[in-house]
Amino acid sequence: MRYLHTMVRVECLDLSLAFYCGALGLLEHSRREHSAGRFTLVFLTAPDDQLHADHAAPPLLELTYNWDRECYTGGRNFGHLAFQVADVYRSCQRLIDCGVMLSRPPRDGRMAFIRSPDNISIELLQSGAPLAAVEPWVSMPNSGEW
Repeated sequence: MRYLHTMVRVECLDLSLAFYCGALGLLEHSRREHSAGRFTLVFLTAPDDQLHADHAAPPLLELTYNWDRECYTGGRNFGHLAFQVADVYRSCQRLIDCGVMLSRPPRDGRMAFIRSPDNISIELLQSGAPLAAVEPWVSMPNSGEW
Protein backbone atom coordinates (compact mmCIF):
# COMPACT_ATOMS: atom_id res chain seq x y z
CA MET A 1 0.00 0.00 0.00
CA ARG A 2 1.16 3.52 -0.76
CA TYR A 3 -0.25 6.89 0.27
CA LEU A 4 -1.26 8.96 -2.77
CA HIS A 5 -2.98 12.20 -1.81
CA THR A 6 -5.51 13.99 0.37
CA MET A 7 -8.47 15.68 -1.31
CA VAL A 8 -9.96 18.87 0.10
CA ARG A 9 -12.96 20.59 -1.49
CA VAL A 10 -12.54 24.35 -1.70
CA GLU A 11 -15.12 27.09 -2.27
CA CYS A 12 -12.78 29.65 -3.88
CA LEU A 13 -9.80 28.35 -5.82
CA ASP A 14 -7.97 31.70 -5.92
CA LEU A 15 -8.35 32.25 -2.18
CA SER A 16 -7.28 28.67 -1.45
CA LEU A 17 -4.20 28.91 -3.70
CA ALA A 18 -3.23 32.21 -2.05
CA PHE A 19 -3.40 30.41 1.30
CA TYR A 20 -1.83 27.04 0.44
CA CYS A 21 0.83 28.39 -1.96
CA GLY A 22 1.28 32.04 -1.01
CA ALA A 23 1.09 31.81 2.78
CA LEU A 24 1.80 28.15 3.61
CA GLY A 25 4.45 27.75 0.90
CA LEU A 26 3.19 24.71 -1.03
CA LEU A 27 3.92 24.45 -4.77
CA GLU A 28 1.47 23.73 -7.56
CA HIS A 29 2.46 20.36 -9.04
CA SER A 30 -0.28 19.96 -11.65
CA ARG A 31 -3.75 21.13 -12.63
CA ARG A 32 -6.59 19.41 -14.46
CA GLU A 33 -9.70 21.13 -15.80
CA HIS A 34 -12.72 18.84 -16.27
CA SER A 35 -15.27 20.88 -18.21
CA ALA A 36 -17.67 17.96 -18.66
CA GLY A 37 -17.79 17.41 -14.90
CA ARG A 38 -17.52 21.16 -14.18
CA PHE A 39 -14.61 20.94 -11.73
CA THR A 40 -10.90 21.73 -11.46
CA LEU A 41 -8.30 19.65 -9.63
CA VAL A 42 -5.10 21.33 -8.45
CA PHE A 43 -2.40 19.11 -6.97
CA LEU A 44 0.05 20.70 -4.52
CA THR A 45 3.31 19.48 -3.00
CA ALA A 46 5.51 20.65 -0.16
CA PRO A 47 8.85 22.13 -1.33
CA ASP A 48 10.86 19.34 0.33
CA ASP A 49 8.69 16.72 -1.44
CA GLN A 50 8.87 18.30 -4.91
CA LEU A 51 11.57 15.99 -6.31
CA HIS A 52 9.67 12.93 -5.05
CA ALA A 53 6.38 14.29 -6.43
CA ASP A 54 7.95 14.89 -9.86
CA HIS A 55 9.05 11.25 -10.11
CA ALA A 56 6.47 9.24 -8.15
CA ALA A 57 3.48 11.62 -7.81
CA PRO A 58 2.77 11.36 -4.05
CA PRO A 59 2.54 12.87 -1.53
CA LEU A 60 0.16 15.49 -2.88
CA LEU A 61 -2.67 17.65 -1.63
CA GLU A 62 -5.56 17.71 -4.11
CA LEU A 63 -7.72 20.83 -4.08
CA THR A 64 -11.05 20.12 -5.74
CA TYR A 65 -12.94 23.17 -6.98
CA ASN A 66 -16.50 22.52 -8.21
CA TRP A 67 -17.53 25.23 -10.67
CA ASP A 68 -21.12 25.21 -9.46
CA ARG A 69 -21.13 27.01 -6.12
CA GLU A 70 -21.44 24.83 -3.02
CA CYS A 71 -21.02 25.59 0.66
CA TYR A 72 -19.05 22.91 2.49
CA THR A 73 -19.21 22.19 6.19
CA GLY A 74 -16.51 20.49 8.25
CA GLY A 75 -16.92 16.92 9.35
CA ARG A 76 -15.53 15.14 12.38
CA ASN A 77 -14.24 12.37 10.12
CA PHE A 78 -11.50 14.69 8.83
CA GLY A 79 -8.92 15.65 11.46
CA HIS A 80 -6.14 17.73 9.94
CA LEU A 81 -3.31 17.93 7.42
CA ALA A 82 0.20 17.83 8.89
CA PHE A 83 3.43 19.30 7.51
CA GLN A 84 6.94 19.05 8.92
CA VAL A 85 8.79 22.39 8.99
CA ALA A 86 12.44 23.27 9.52
CA ASP A 87 11.67 26.07 12.01
CA VAL A 88 8.17 26.21 13.49
CA TYR A 89 8.69 29.74 14.84
CA ARG A 90 9.86 31.13 11.50
CA SER A 91 7.02 29.32 9.70
CA CYS A 92 4.41 30.71 12.09
CA GLN A 93 5.79 34.25 11.80
CA ARG A 94 5.63 34.02 7.98
CA LEU A 95 1.99 32.88 8.23
CA ILE A 96 1.12 35.72 10.62
CA ASP A 97 2.80 38.16 8.22
CA CYS A 98 0.49 36.76 5.48
CA GLY A 99 -2.56 37.45 7.65
CA VAL A 100 -3.09 33.86 8.83
CA MET A 101 -4.33 33.42 12.40
CA LEU A 102 -2.68 30.79 14.59
CA SER A 103 -5.29 28.57 16.19
CA ARG A 104 -2.69 26.97 18.43
CA PRO A 105 0.68 28.78 18.65
CA PRO A 106 3.93 26.79 18.97
CA ARG A 107 4.27 27.41 22.71
CA ASP A 108 6.23 24.17 23.11
CA GLY A 109 8.57 24.81 20.16
CA ARG A 110 7.16 21.69 18.51
CA MET A 111 3.61 22.08 17.22
CA ALA A 112 1.23 24.74 15.88
CA PHE A 113 -2.17 24.70 14.18
CA ILE A 114 -3.75 26.99 11.62
CA ARG A 115 -6.96 26.86 9.54
CA SER A 116 -7.37 27.21 5.78
CA PRO A 117 -9.96 29.56 4.23
CA ASP A 118 -12.24 26.49 4.07
CA ASN A 119 -11.69 25.78 7.79
CA ILE A 120 -9.40 22.79 7.28
CA SER A 121 -7.15 22.29 10.31
CA ILE A 122 -3.43 22.19 9.47
CA GLU A 123 -0.74 21.08 11.91
CA LEU A 124 2.85 22.32 11.62
CA LEU A 125 5.39 20.04 13.31
CA GLN A 126 8.98 21.00 14.08
CA SER A 127 11.48 18.77 12.31
CA GLY A 128 13.70 16.92 14.80
CA ALA A 129 13.77 17.99 18.44
CA PRO A 130 11.48 20.79 19.66
CA LEU A 131 12.95 24.29 19.66
CA ALA A 132 13.54 26.05 22.97
CA ALA A 133 10.35 27.66 24.28
CA VAL A 134 10.60 31.44 23.73
CA GLU A 135 8.41 34.54 23.73
CA PRO A 136 6.18 35.70 22.21
CA TRP A 137 5.09 32.13 21.47
CA VAL A 138 5.08 30.85 25.09
CA SER A 139 2.47 33.43 26.19
CA MET A 140 0.36 33.42 23.02
CA PRO A 141 -3.16 32.05 23.64
CA ASN A 142 -5.12 29.66 21.43
CA SER A 143 -7.57 31.32 19.06
CA GLY A 144 -10.61 29.41 17.86
CA GLU A 145 -10.58 25.66 17.29
CA TRP A 146 -7.68 23.58 16.12
